[in-house]
Amino acid sequence: MTVVALPPRGAWIPDARESGRALRVSWHPEAGCVVLSSWEHDRCTGTTRLAPEEAAQLVAVLAQGLAAQVPAAAAQPGHTGTDPV
Repeated sequence: MTVVALPPRGAWIPDARESGRALRVSWHPEAGCVVLSSWEHDRCTGTTRLAPEEAAQLVAVLAQGLAAQVPAAAAQPGHTGTDPV
């Protein structure tokens, strides 16, 4: 299998389990899609093609999930992330 170079608008995201797995995200404007591919070491194990509107939905879900992880105090306007001395 030939591994194609990652396009300029893409990313390689290692799996948090440090298991040799990764997620590759690559935009393909010529095809009008973004491709998410799962990798195990140097082997692609699966792909999912998303239309731009589906990619936007994925980004929204990720943003909502990340926002839910922020403690309420850190979300307050003017919060610096440090406790007063």
